[in-house]
Amino acid sequence: MPNRKFADGEVVMGRWPGSVLYYEVQVTNYDDVAHLYTVKYKDGTELALKESDIRSQSSFKHRKSQSSSSSPSRRSSSRSRSRSRSPGRPPRGRRRSASQSREHKDDKKKTFQETSLALPVLVLFKPSENNTKRYNGEPESTEKNDTSCIILEQKLKPDLEVKRVLEQYSLRSRKDDKKKEEIYSEKKTFVAVKPIEKVPTKTKELEFGGRIGTFMLIFLLPATVFYLLLMCKQDDPSLLNFPPLPALESLWEGRVFGIFLLWFFLQAVFYLLPIGKVVEGLPLSNGRKLQYRINGVYAFILSAAAIGALLYFEFELHYLYNHFMQFAVSAAVFSLALSIYLYVRSLKAPEEELAPGGNSGYFIYDFFTGHELNPRIGSFDLKYFCELRPGLIGWVVINLAMLLAEMKIHSLSVPSLAMILVNSFQLLYVVDALWNEEAILTTMDITHDGFGFMLAFGDLVWVPFVYSLQAFYLVGHPTTITWPIAAAITVLNCVGYYIFRSANSQKNNFRRNPADPKLANLKFIPTATGKGLLVTGWWGFVRHPNYLGDIIMALAWSLPCGFNHILPYFYVIYFICLLVHREARDEHHCKQKYGLAWERYCQRVPYRIFPYIY
Repeated sequence: MPNRKFADGEVVMGRWPGSVLYYEVQVTNYDDVAHLYTVKYKDGTELALKESDIRSQSSFKHRKSQSSSSSPSRRSSSRSRSRSRSPGRPPRGRRRSASQSREHKDDKKKTFQETSLALPVLVLFKPSENNTKRYNGEPESTEKNDTSCIILEQKLKPDLEVKRVLEQYSLRSRKDDKKKEEIYSEKKTFVAVKPIEKVPTKTKELEFGGRIGTFMLIFLLPATVFYLLLMCKQDDPSLLNFPPLPALESLWEGRVFGIFLLWFFLQAVFYLLPIGKVVEGLPLSNGRKLQYRINGVYAFILSAAAIGALLYFEFELHYLYNHFMQFAVSAAVFSLALSIYLYVRSLKAPEEELAPGGNSGYFIYDFFTGHELNPRIGSFDLKYFCELRPGLIGWVVINLAMLLAEMKIHSLSVPSLAMILVNSFQLLYVVDALWNEEAILTTMDITHDGFGFMLAFGDLVWVPFVYSLQAFYLVGHPTTITWPIAAAITVLNCVGYYIFRSANSQKNNFRRNPADPKLANLKFIPTATGKGLLVTGWWGFVRHPNYLGDIIMALAWSLPCGFNHILPYFYVIYFICLLVHREARDEHHCKQKYGLAWERYCQRVPYRIFPYIY
């Protein structure tokens, strides 16, 4: 294994990926496995570079000084040139000897070589506005709203610089023409290729309390689910009234587990149906884009048809209510088995396919957070499938089962108004997620987090069995609400949904196509990665307006349950804690990714989730 050439902390000149331009960078780390240096630019951007793309500062200083000086012969030749003649032609009335001609050509060749070598130092790379002016020492602009101008400047500026040099130093030898072609080809590559992110290396900063915290969460999360379900079954579900533990044999039934497996694989069949469009996700660390089939709405319609058929043939859907704890145990066992399979298969996954946050080298931590980013069986994406299908659609089925159970237990001809509100609000949320299924491809769950116990248990157990807690609670603890109160709660839910949907639509449309003329009125702060940070609309109000809308909706889902017990408000309390923690993770990742541009964004938008509060 070759020894590393540059030490940590050393200031060197690093080549920007896809260009011929070098900038002053500082070496922060070296990966012995991938043989890549992690370097940090002046604006805070971090990239992984090969050793061949890094040079010492002394070599650039030496060449720069050579190119800046000019010999007496070069000065005399420049004075003798006519404006109407090319640099390669002598003036009239003057003949050159063979030796003078060769010296003159060598002088021109040397001048072009020195200028081309000094060009990366003198001409600044312009991926975006927020780092170019900093290097030039010019005042920075904090925001822009002309996306097409940014893209045009990125494409034209490098070509104009090269064209200027080539026109000034016109060379006729084939070797120099070849150099011209190489420069043009590299410039074209620069225009076509976007700055890539570094290949995943070992995870250094551990989240969720590190190894000890993730080990405890593996047991704490299932215990929390079972505790909540047992509490809902009690007549007095107060926090001080701890429920009795059921017998172990009562928690498992083979028939229930079989029904759960049937549901899971039925959703897998719907996912594999060749209906719906196929789209590409965001670029991975190696530049590759995965393809995803968008057919969640069709899966929901087919699932509704299947449930309707069961009801037509008089299948007792409230069977779910009577065996709710057993279904939760079956889902937990299946998610654990799936997590073990995911970790075992990830041990053979290539380095570039591992998750940025789940490659620590510690078994428990990587098992919990997910070691592999996008585990697939052929074209079947396991993480993407579990995010929206069996758990999210299952949540709606569970709510319907609770509605039918309430009618049967309390001998109602129609469900209660509280139950109708809870079912309607959450049905809207699920349908919206499936209708905007493509938007999930830009979320942290897909782009950053691996698929391990955290997401497997969350998608298959936590979402369907905890998010349906209000409906489950109302079956055993009916609540009567008046129509004015119901109208006020409905307005609150609509406000939250409007903020949630409009904010997400702004973000997703801008990420997909920032040059869209429809988005020309949006202002943003450019970053060194080529992406922009929105500072108008909802994203200029708070940094995470979609989280704010989510929390407002969560409160509206709990209000129909009344105020007799805090148990139905567990969801909104948990959701606030979850989103505050996720916001902190977003803050950390964005600061590393965008550098000083993120600091300016935080100054521009000081509130994180709650305006004037947090």
